[in-house]
Amino acid sequence: MMDKQSNLTPQQIVKELDKYIIGQKDAKKNVAIALRNRWRRMNVEGDLKTEIMPNNILMIGATGVGKTEIARRLANIAEAPFVKVEASKFTEVGYVGRDVEGMVRDLVSQSVAMVETKKKAEVKEKAEAIVEDIILNALIPPVRSNGTPNVSNTLEVSEKEPKTDAELNERTRERFREKIRNGELEDRKIEIDIHQASGGGIGMIGGGMMDEASMINLQEMLGNMMPKRSKKRKVTIAEARRLLMEEESAKLIDMDEVKEEALTKAANSGIIFIDEIDKIASGAAKKGGGADVSREG
Repeated sequence: MMDKQSNLTPQQIVKELDKYIIGQKDAKKNVAIALRNRWRRMNVEGDLKTEIMPNNILMIGATGVGKTEIARRLANIAEAPFVKVEASKFTEVGYVGRDVEGMVRDLVSQSVAMVETKKKAEVKEKAEAIVEDIILNALIPPVRSNGTPNVSNTLEVSEKEPKTDAELNERTRERFREKIRNGELEDRKIEIDIHQASGGGIGMIGGGMMDEASMINLQEMLGNMMPKRSKKRKVTIAEARRLLMEEESAKLIDMDEVKEEALTKAANSGIIFIDEIDKIASGAAKKGGGADVSREG
């Protein structure tokens, strides 16, 4: 869960929280201990894990006292996926509202995004080199060396001058490469190939019974099954760099590895902050509980 933060003690975690949250001493102490226990559980083996159980924490307080901020900052310290949901929008299966399993789906989606961002950062330098070559090729296409002199009399050519078209092309490319690195050509337009998944959007399925998260997952699954098609676009070098970096970075990472790591991260360190529980609880107290609780979502 925590790489750099794994050695933080509860006191140090509280000190980090103190930078952003005023007061709430008891709340910060309790969440710091819970975070430390969760890290301890991840680092023990065998049956001992069952002795260190992760805790659910109930924070009670008026609006604005720092409940959400404590949870959000704790997730930042732990480098953990974090989602905030409103309890009144989630219900039991079969009732009005979103399926409670949507909370976990949202958490896993957040975890995938975090791991993917981290993996892309690891291959950033390699992706930048590839993108630079693509942009350079669009500006000055390379010429194969055929040994043909670019002047009629090679005896009159000085040592510093290029002797073939390939040498001249390479020198020109190096000058433009330097301009690209210095940001001198950001507004110049070039034509590049962008790969996109073929096929249109997905229509309504099952009479609109699918929630937003399920629809996104279905679109992603079908998008991965569809063959990729190339589309030419004429854009500025600045825009081309952004588009190509996203595409080339994605090619350099293993998405199966990303998803596996993301699932582990969500299961072991994910934080779901459920807000507005009081709205459901207060309704239950008035009506005596029962099925009406779920219908309030």
